[in-house]
Formats: sequence, C-alpha cells, structure tokens
Amino acid sequence: MAVLQLRPFFSDTPLPKITTFSHLGPVHNRLTKRKAILFAHPSQSHPSYQHEKIKRSGQKLNAVAREVGVELPDGGDQSVSFGASNQEEVIEQRDVVSYDWTEEWYPLYLSKNVPDDAPLGLTVYDKQVVLYRNGTGELRCYEDRCPHRLAKLSEGQLFDGRLECLYHGWQFDGNGKCVKIPQLSSGAKIPQSACLKSYEIKDSQGVVWIWMSHNTPPNFQKIPWFENFDRPGFRDISSIHELPYDHSILLENLMDPAHVPISHDRTDFTAKREDATSLFFEVTERTDRGFAGWWGKEKDRSTPNYIPNFLRFEAPCVLQNNREIIDKNGEKHYFSGLFLCRPSGQGKSMLIVRFGNTRKPSMLLRLFPRWYFHQNACKVFEQDMGFLSSQNEILMKEKVPTKELYINLRSSDTWVAEYRKWMDKVGHGMPYYFGHSTISLPEYPAVIEHAPAGLVANLSASQPAKGGIGTMHAPNPANRYFRHVIHCKECMNTIKAFRTWKNIFSIAALISTAFAILISGRQWKAVLLFSTSLCLVGIHLCSTGITMNTTNFIRTHRRF
Repeated sequence: MAVLQLRPFFSDTPLPKITTFSHLGPVHNRLTKRKAILFAHPSQSHPSYQHEKIKRSGQKLNAVAREVGVELPDGGDQSVSFGASNQEEVIEQRDVVSYDWTEEWYPLYLSKNVPDDAPLGLTVYDKQVVLYRNGTGELRCYEDRCPHRLAKLSEGQLFDGRLECLYHGWQFDGNGKCVKIPQLSSGAKIPQSACLKSYEIKDSQGVVWIWMSHNTPPNFQKIPWFENFDRPGFRDISSIHELPYDHSILLENLMDPAHVPISHDRTDFTAKREDATSLFFEVTERTDRGFAGWWGKEKDRSTPNYIPNFLRFEAPCVLQNNREIIDKNGEKHYFSGLFLCRPSGQGKSMLIVRFGNTRKPSMLLRLFPRWYFHQNACKVFEQDMGFLSSQNEILMKEKVPTKELYINLRSSDTWVAEYRKWMDKVGHGMPYYFGHSTISLPEYPAVIEHAPAGLVANLSASQPAKGGIGTMHAPNPANRYFRHVIHCKECMNTIKAFRTWKNIFSIAALISTAFAILISGRQWKAVLLFSTSLCLVGIHLCSTGITMNTTNFIRTHRRF
C-alpha cells in the first residue's frame, strides 16, 4: 500500500495528515506486500481555516494521481485522515520516480578472472546465476539451477565446453539447451522444457555486466562508459572483493572521504590521522539516476590552480571519483578511482575496485608486484569491516530511516545524505532499501553475522585456507582468502608460486643439512650449513608472502 503526503498548496509547511492509495503505478504491482515508512514529526498545530484549502488540494491531488497512474479509493471525495501518531506510512509523491531494479546493468565480475575450467556461481540481490566460458571461450550466463531437480549448476563442471549438473549428469550447450540426459531411455526424446533461463551479459572495458530483466529487452546505452579508462597511456590496478555487509552500507563508506585519515591511518602515504579536517562539497547535478559534484579540503580551496575531486554516483550502484592534476611541466594527468558494486544478497555485496592514472609510474612503484596492491586493498576493507557490519546490523534492528539515526555534517557527510535521499526516490523499485526518510525492509530478513574481532578473528585469520576454527575448507566471508583470493587469478597464482618455492626450499634445506652432517670436511660443512641458512630465509620469505595474501588485518589494540 502506497501513501502520499499532503501539503497545502499555499504553504511550505507539511501537514501531519495522510491519505492512502492502492498503488503507485505498474512498478508497484509486484511490491504490494512491502511498505515504505516515513517518520513525520508534527511540529505545531495547524489553523482550522486551512481545512478548506486542504479539501480543494484533494481535488487537485486527484488529477495529479490520475496523471501518474495512481488509483484513488472511493472515487471523488478524498477526505484527509488526521493521525496522532508520530509514525506514519508515507511516501512523498513529488520525490518518487519510476524505477525497476531489474532494468539495470550490474557489474558481475572482472572478465580476466572468470575461470576457464569451472562454472562460477554469483548472485544479484536474491537472484542466483551461473557464469562460465563455453568451448569457444565465449561467456554464458544462466539461472543457477538445473531444471531437473533444482540443483545448483555452479556446483557442476564443464565437460567438452558443456555445462554439466553433477547431481544427475544433465548437460547443457552454450544456448542453454539440454543435450544429454544419461538416464534417458533409448529412443526417448529430451523434454523441450529441459532448458536454462538465460541472462544477457556484456563485456565492457574488462568488466562483465548483467541485465537482470526477462521482460524488458536490454538497454545497452545504460552500460556505463568510463572515459578515463579509455585514454591513451591509462594504467589501472583492478581487484574484486566479497564483503559481509549490504551494498548501500558499502557505497556510503566509499563516498565518505572524511573517514579515510582516521580509519586508514598510515595504510599508505596518502592517509594520515593529522590530516583529518573539514571538507567542502558542491553538488552540481541531481537526476533520477544519481548525483555528482566537487569536493576537497576546505583549506585547499583558496590554493592557486587547485582542482578539486569530482565524484559521480550513477544507478544502480556505480561510483567514480576523478581528479585532474597539472604537473610542473604543464602536463595534465588524469586519476580515477572506480567502484563497481553489486548487491549479492541481504547483508552481502561484491565490489570491483579499479584505481588508475595516465601518469608514468615511478621506478619505486614498478618494484612492487600487483599482488601487493591487492592485499593492501584487502587491508583497507578489513579496517572498515567491523564498523560496517555492525552498522548493517543496527539498521536491520532499528527499522527506521537513516535520518532518525545519523547525525550528518555538511562538512563530512554530504554525499551520504545525497545517496540516501536518492534511495527515497527510487527505493520503491528495489527489493529492499534504507533511505533518508523512507525504508522498505526485506520480506524475509536474513541473519546478519558480525564480522569477528579480537581473539576470534586473530585465530580465524591464522588458518585462512580452512575458513576459521574447527572447519575444513568452509567459506568464511570475513576471511581474506575467501573474500578476495579465490576471486583473483593473480593472487591465486602468487600463492601457488610461494607454496611451490617454499616446498623447494624446504627440501633443499633438508638435503643440505643431511650432507652437512655426513661430510667430515669443515669447509664443506660451512658451505652446506650456509646454504641451509639461505633456504631457511627463503622459506620465511615465502611464508610471509602467503600470510600477506591470506591473513586478515587485526588492529593492534584488538590483538591478544
């Protein structure tokens, strides 16, 4: 049931009265069980002489409602319901725009990390899909369930380029058609209904995008195009991360520059606690699909030739932060931080991070391998994980809009407020959302677990490949190995190489030590023992490399 707030047409003051309507157009037909909630706090009693104005407003509201496809109950005379409660079901009609979450492109995966030899199970909100490469290397995406008995196809395997369900061995070709059923009687035909529901996907600028609607043809113009990533000489480092909190919490965090000096102090040379200061924000664009504007440090605003950062958020969940810097030679360089977020279920999200620029890297930066920057990105998310997972949990428990919980400051939280207000406008077309003034809770809330901290996290992180304490190879979303490494070919190959060299050094150390014991010559003993020492150093370095790629960051004051 949707609800509109009434305002007198000759006053700027909202009235704490509401009238109810059956729905808000076709987008809401499938969402009638969900409710948007707005907390209205009447500040004072309104004069009785405005009652006649409200009655005339109701007639005008009738015309507005018919224009937007709203069906009013009982025809013409729309009376106003005077409620005494501070908690009313309300949506401001002037702020609601048409939106359908399925008619959007979502970032599914980095194309370079899609496995060549196995299907990959992914989710968008609560929709489960399977992504894989067929026999010719082309990407295919289907609903992640076998039409036989609903088993997950992502738990299956690729067999001669065909997707095979490992439950009963049904095989599907690149078009989703079932081509083999081992249990089928001789001469019997494969049922025509034994086919997979496909999803449209598109590889653009190294990212696989998915169109979620089966009712509306894909709109390829909605696929984002990032200009800086197409500039000559642009280099980027891309990584993918699975995170244990809602995508809206994640986006809030990513568009919040004020937390960086505090939360990520000394994580790299750009974040220092003493640099925390007031910021300025200038919103230059607000549309039904997002917002954009400039931001920077207030103290830098008066600096000659200063160019601030430019942030842009675009539906459904794409955030980019760009900056142009002119060097001492007058050459302009372009820098971009790109965050492509995908809702992967209640309390879960997946993020593709891409940082790049057109400036030629220094010799020092070239010495660092790419996996080092990946693990540093993991460290950044681990520093925020405890805050964000608890924030997610509180929002689910409190069940109120963010304006009732947050204290937003103009000098630090402008983008957060803009984002939540945008959610107010389009949230009715999402499975669930938390807006600035309205919310819509999931119909069936999931259990959100706290990210572990302290002793438990330390012990769990010490066994990354086993997913935690007392488990064997159990996925753990709070664990770096399962949040990043299994999604990254570069880091997986790095860990395999470190383990291989560790084994080689271990064998060499044993052989060298054995010969040192057996040989009697002092010179040879010294040489062999020295080689053993070098092997031990190699073992230590390999172990350190494995640890850096797989072990969670724990803040010093949380360690035991």
